Amino acid sequence: MKYYRPVRPFKAISFDLDDTLYDNHPIIKKAESAIIEHLNNSYPELAQLTQKQWLLYKDLIVKEFPELQYDVSLWRIKTLTRVMTIHGIPQFKAVEYAKHAFTEFLKLRSDFTVPLESIQLLEKLAESYPVIAITNGNVDEFQIRLHDKFQFILKAGDGLKSKPHADLFIEAARRLNIEVSDILHVGDHLISDVYGAQNNGAQAVWFNPNKQSLNGARLLPSVEISHLDHLYKLL
Repeated sequence: MKYYRPVRPFKAISFDLDDTLYDNHPIIKKAESAIIEHLNNSYPELAQLTQKQWLLYKDLIVKEFPELQYDVSLWRIKTLTRVMTIHGIPQFKAVEYAKHAFTEFLKLRSDFTVPLESIQLLEKLAESYPVIAITNGNVDEFQIRLHDKFQFILKAGDGLKSKPHADLFIEAARRLNIEVSDILHVGDHLISDVYGAQNNGAQAVWFNPNKQSLNGARLLPSVEISHLDHLYKLL
């Protein structure tokens, strides 16, 4: 546990989800592979679609519609629709099929169990502070059984730009009836979490289990931790 600056009093704790409360990398990798297989098997027109092609389509559509970068769910649905129409599925069917495929992807990317240590931590912290989640991702909180561990979960999209933009932090403070500066945000990503929180007035705890370097960081966190249970020391 490393302190880079004194931790000011705070009134609420916010958590990133993916790669903070659980290791998301293998989950997403498996889900991305499985959804391509699902598309190959479910739609004859997509039988030859590859992972490489999918990533190219995804990159092209966000270049065409840059606002999609702030909403990963809508980005995926729009990409699915475009891929299907390019491969010969009529537009009116592609819209419907894309929604079904997205639902399948959400099931796949939410097919895991959150570590017990993370659950216990959230429950303990909630005894002393409002605990919320602020995420750029689209995990199904009900499927992973985190829906009742937070006062609320804010996800990027529906008019709210993703971290590091201020939108999610401002909305969280509004709902809690506090200032953004009253939030202590915990997350793994130096840009979206650390820079996002501190550039918008909140304090940041950087979760760094892999001992990444801070060289070149735009802002230092208040605290760096390598294990989530270090947060107990802040109570």
